[in-house]
Amino acid sequence: MAEEVRIKVWDIAVRVFHWSLVALFFVAYLSGDDESLLHVYAGYGVLALVAFRIVWGFIGTKHARFADFNYGPAATWQYVKSIISFKPYHYLGHNPLGAWMIFALLVSLIGASWSGLEVYGKQGYGPLAQAETRLVSSAMANDDGKEHRSERGTKKSKAVGEEFWGDIHEALSNLTLFLVFLHVVGVLISSAIDRENLIKGMVTGYKTRRA
Repeated sequence: MAEEVRIKVWDIAVRVFHWSLVALFFVAYLSGDDESLLHVYAGYGVLALVAFRIVWGFIGTKHARFADFNYGPAATWQYVKSIISFKPYHYLGHNPLGAWMIFALLVSLIGASWSGLEVYGKQGYGPLAQAETRLVSSAMANDDGKEHRSERGTKKSKAVGEEFWGDIHEALSNLTLFLVFLHVVGVLISSAIDRENLIKGMVTGYKTRRA
């Protein structure tokens, strides 16, 4: 009988990143309608975690690096065919479908975070607010006859911009939530196919393989 061997796959940085991102994303998503400081700070936390993950994807441990799961369309299609034929290929790190999902989630999270900063900036807060302040100051530097018209035009432009970025922020946040749902479904299916608890693996850092 083949013996099961525990192999360390996910380092502590990847695991802390993963579960912290789960927590902060849902805090940000659920507090989005309130436009509270909790939502803002959770958004900052998500952006910081994503920035860390991108850096760690280049300098981290073996299975954390993007190069370890940078699969092309051909490899992905071969993996899909192996699943259809009920003879799935096994990967110690991310499988091709999981890898594509990781990249999709990172892109959608960046987009949601950036659009959130744009909205916050239009409201006069955050790192993107400085540009808005310069626009208002420039408008108010004109003569009295033009000042009020320029200020009204600037305020109207800010309101339109805030609505525009707000719609994008909401759409990308909902897209991210949908991707999270697909990710969870994919993890459960992969766990059943590979006969191993992938969620537990992201907690302990270990996967099991038959020797």
